[in-house]
Amino acid sequence: MFDNWNIFLIIGFVGQGLFSMRFIIQWIASEKAKKSIIPFSFWIFSLFGSILLLIYALYKKDPVFILGQAPNVLIYSRNIYLIKREKLGGKK
Repeated sequence: MFDNWNIFLIIGFVGQGLFSMRFIIQWIASEKAKKSIIPFSFWIFSLFGSILLLIYALYKKDPVFILGQAPNVLIYSRNIYLIKREKLGGKK
Protein backbone atom coordinates (compact mmCIF):
# COMPACT_ATOMS: atom_id res chain seq x y z
CA MET A 1 0.00 0.00 0.00
CA PHE A 2 2.70 2.50 0.95
CA ASP A 3 4.58 1.88 -2.32
CA ASN A 4 1.97 3.85 -4.26
CA TRP A 5 1.95 6.97 -2.06
CA ASN A 6 2.12 10.14 -4.06
CA ILE A 7 1.33 13.82 -3.51
CA PHE A 8 -2.35 13.34 -4.33
CA LEU A 9 -2.77 10.52 -1.85
CA ILE A 10 -1.18 12.70 0.80
CA ILE A 11 -3.47 15.60 -0.19
CA GLY A 12 -6.45 13.27 0.10
CA PHE A 13 -5.50 12.08 3.58
CA VAL A 14 -4.70 15.60 4.82
CA GLY A 15 -7.99 16.86 3.39
CA GLN A 16 -9.92 14.09 5.09
CA GLY A 17 -8.09 14.80 8.35
CA LEU A 18 -8.94 18.51 8.20
CA PHE A 19 -12.52 17.76 7.26
CA SER A 20 -12.85 15.34 10.19
CA MET A 21 -11.27 17.78 12.67
CA ARG A 22 -14.19 20.14 12.26
CA PHE A 23 -16.47 17.70 14.09
CA ILE A 24 -14.05 17.40 17.00
CA ILE A 25 -13.76 21.20 17.22
CA GLN A 26 -17.55 21.58 17.12
CA TRP A 27 -17.99 18.92 19.79
CA ILE A 28 -15.43 20.51 22.14
CA ALA A 29 -16.93 23.99 21.68
CA SER A 30 -20.43 22.67 22.35
CA GLU A 31 -19.31 20.79 25.46
CA LYS A 32 -17.64 23.92 26.86
CA ALA A 33 -20.73 26.04 26.17
CA LYS A 34 -23.17 23.33 27.28
CA LYS A 35 -25.14 24.00 24.07
CA SER A 36 -24.68 23.42 20.36
CA ILE A 37 -22.07 25.81 19.00
CA ILE A 38 -20.50 26.09 15.57
CA PRO A 39 -17.18 27.95 16.00
CA PHE A 40 -15.49 29.89 13.18
CA SER A 41 -12.71 27.28 13.05
CA PHE A 42 -15.37 24.70 12.05
CA TRP A 43 -15.87 26.62 8.80
CA ILE A 44 -12.11 27.03 8.24
CA PHE A 45 -11.47 23.28 8.63
CA SER A 46 -14.52 22.59 6.45
CA LEU A 47 -13.25 24.86 3.67
CA PHE A 48 -9.66 23.66 3.58
CA GLY A 49 -10.65 20.03 4.02
CA SER A 50 -13.11 20.34 1.13
CA ILE A 51 -10.57 22.07 -1.11
CA LEU A 52 -8.02 19.33 -0.58
CA LEU A 53 -10.63 16.59 -0.99
CA LEU A 54 -11.82 18.25 -4.20
CA ILE A 55 -8.24 18.32 -5.52
CA TYR A 56 -7.92 14.64 -4.69
CA ALA A 57 -11.29 13.83 -6.30
CA LEU A 58 -10.28 15.70 -9.47
CA TYR A 59 -7.03 13.76 -9.59
CA LYS A 60 -8.92 10.48 -9.19
CA LYS A 61 -11.46 11.65 -11.81
CA ASP A 62 -14.27 10.48 -9.55
CA PRO A 63 -17.45 12.31 -10.63
CA VAL A 64 -19.40 11.28 -7.51
CA PHE A 65 -16.69 12.56 -5.19
CA ILE A 66 -16.23 15.74 -7.28
CA LEU A 67 -19.96 16.49 -7.22
CA GLY A 68 -20.02 15.85 -3.49
CA GLN A 69 -17.18 18.25 -2.67
CA ALA A 70 -17.44 21.06 -5.25
CA PRO A 71 -20.55 22.76 -3.80
CA ASN A 72 -19.09 22.59 -0.29
CA VAL A 73 -16.22 24.92 -1.23
CA LEU A 74 -18.74 27.60 -2.23
CA ILE A 75 -20.99 27.05 0.79
CA TYR A 76 -18.16 27.13 3.32
CA SER A 77 -16.58 30.18 1.65
CA ARG A 78 -19.91 32.00 1.81
CA ASN A 79 -20.34 31.18 5.51
CA ILE A 80 -16.84 32.48 6.26
CA TYR A 81 -17.57 35.65 4.29
CA LEU A 82 -20.87 36.23 6.13
CA ILE A 83 -19.24 35.70 9.55
CA LYS A 84 -16.34 38.05 8.72
CA ARG A 85 -18.71 40.68 7.32
CA GLU A 86 -20.85 40.57 10.45
CA LYS A 87 -17.80 40.89 12.72
CA LEU A 88 -16.62 43.89 10.71
CA GLY A 89 -20.00 45.57 11.24
CA GLY A 90 -21.36 44.95 7.76
CA LYS A 91 -24.96 44.50 6.77
CA LYS A 92 -26.77 41.53 8.24
